[in-house]
Parts: sequence; C-alpha cells; structure tokens
Amino acid sequence: MAMPLSSKEPVTPLTQRHLAPQTGTGLVVRRGELLKIIDPTGEQVSDLISFAQEDPREWLSSGRTIDYANTIYLTTGHTLYSNRSRPMWTVVEDTVGRHDFLLTPCSPETFSIIYKTTGHHPSCFENLVKALAPFGIAPDAIPTTLNVFMNVEVAPDGELRILPPRSRAGDHLVLRAEMDLVVGVTACSAELSNNGTFKPIDVEVHAAPTAAAARGAHAAPASA
Repeated sequence: MAMPLSSKEPVTPLTQRHLAPQTGTGLVVRRGELLKIIDPTGEQVSDLISFAQEDPREWLSSGRTIDYANTIYLTTGHTLYSNRSRPMWTVVEDTVGRHDFLLTPCSPETFSIIYKTTGHHPSCFENLVKALAPFGIAPDAIPTTLNVFMNVEVAPDGELRILPPRSRAGDHLVLRAEMDLVVGVTACSAELSNNGTFKPIDVEVHAAPTAAAARGAHAAPASA
C-alpha cells in the first residue's frame, strides 16, 4: 500500500497546479500515482471527476461507490468505483473525513434555479467542460462529481443541509489511482458550498513510493 504524504520527508510532486477561485483543470493520472487535493486556506470545496483513459465511457460512479461502501461519507480505506464496477481510486489519506458524493457539479442552471441569479455566474460544470474538452470528454458525459471537502448532512426527513466545509488550511485528501485516468478538478464556484467566499485549491500528483522505499523509510538506522 502506498505511504501517505504526511511524512516529514521532502516530497516532489510530478505535477503541481494552483487553481484560482472558481476555476478548474484537467490532467492525466497514471495507475499507482497519488492525487492530492489540498485546501490551502480552508472551507473550500473541490469537485473531482475521472474517466478511464482507455475508454472515457467508463467514469467515476457515485451510485456504484455508495452502494458498495454502504455509506455516503467516504474516507480513508474506501474504494471509489466506476460505472462498470471497477476500482478507480482508493482513498489512502484524509484529514477531513467529510465529503459529498450526492450532488452534481454546480451549473448555470444551479444559479438560475436555486440562487435566482440573472446573468452569467462561473460554475464547476462549465469549468469541467472546458478542462476536459482537450481529452475528448463531451459535456453530457460529465456525471455527479466527488465534492471534496463539501459538508452535506441528511436531516431525519431527508432534507439535505449544506453546511460550511470542515476543512482548515492545509487539509487534504489523497487518492491512489487504480487505472490510468483522465481527471477534472475544480475550485468550486457555489457560494453555499464554500461558506460564502471563493478560495483556491491546490492539486498535486505524486509517484507512489516503491515497496522497498516504504520499508526503508521505517527501518531502524544501521549501527556504526
């Protein structure tokens, strides 16, 4: 199993991107690599979606994942499945423990229907469409996203309550890719999800430590 990225040893990412508020990015994450989503200032959601690189008709599935985990609150040790019931990600480190996999990425319609916004409002859906277009992902192929750091509670009557994210500055989620993936990530654009303000998100991709390196990191120092 891959070592978490919270050790004091210096770690150099293979890829490192800083997402300005209300923006998104697309990237490829190879099997075995670690994707780290970081909230640098706190209380900011990040929408995450992924597709199999070999066939983008296979995507990260909220329904399959929740079904097999038997919980809506996914955290360390859980597997995230595709619509074909194949493992896409494994959660290897989670400093927050509360994320949402029920709600779709905010869209222009989100703001006109829920927020009663007139005129254009940045949205995660539009940012994902733009970020994933170079990979051949069509808008209609974008499903429900994993809303990293989003704090959604279910009331006894079934009502969903969107509360401020529990994440604080530096909190993060680390996922290990179980196949080669095309990935879209955003710094969420919905006011309610982010406690009223828009903040950045940091994204890193790390090579997974080899088994030998992992053993060496925990070995006792050799005697002189």
